[in-house]
Amino acid sequence: MSDSRVSRSHWDADAARYVTEHADYLDDFYWCPERLRESEAHLLGDVSGQRILELGAGTAPCSEWVAAHGGFAVAQDISAAMLRAGQGAGAHRVQSDAAELPFLSSVFDATFSSFGALPFVADLPQALREIKRVLKPGGRCVLASNHPMAWVFPDDPGPAGLLAQVPYFERAYEEFGEDNPTPPSDDPQVNASARTYAEYHHTVGDWVRAHALAGLQLEDVIEPEWVPGTPQWGQWSELRGSVFPGTAIFISRG
Repeated sequence: MSDSRVSRSHWDADAARYVTEHADYLDDFYWCPERLRESEAHLLGDVSGQRILELGAGTAPCSEWVAAHGGFAVAQDISAAMLRAGQGAGAHRVQSDAAELPFLSSVFDATFSSFGALPFVADLPQALREIKRVLKPGGRCVLASNHPMAWVFPDDPGPAGLLAQVPYFERAYEEFGEDNPTPPSDDPQVNASARTYAEYHHTVGDWVRAHALAGLQLEDVIEPEWVPGTPQWGQWSELRGSVFPGTAIFISRG
């Protein structure tokens, strides 16, 4: 299956569990598991009267926050089930592929993503070209994603998660059945049709080049620090957060 079909199937099936397990995270606009709030960080600036697109919105709590603060919010996600699971009616929900956005060019004042879409897109330059296309000239783009450094550590919140084990230049993680990351066949076509999950690693260089290729002017990279007392989420924990960053937030202009 294509990347978009794999992601859509996975997140459609996982929507109910995700909402139940992360209810405390879905009640505000958080940029990342470090719980950096937009109300404190102001990375989007004043959203009032602005037309703003969120990529990989999931249940769209961030877009709902934008709408509640006077913005015209469009929440895009690959999964219709995730979009339906969200609370609130302020954001306009659109199911689509983030690498092929169904919008006219130069229509949004800002675009953003809070850990959505981009980790599941293999062709990062294409996704950023689409962002650039739909942004108005000079429009703001804020993309929060897995920190490239975090890729080399296992998904374990304890001491085992502090030992670098995954090659930094390995760019894909795929599953072919429950808890089975091993391809079932030597035939790539068989493997593609058997995939149940796909996530991609973009190195620091990949991110910089993707911005340049898309024509987005990179202005800043924020690496949120873990604040003691922040709730653990999966592999994100105070132990790991005290040693290395889990999130990178790329800020650019169209």
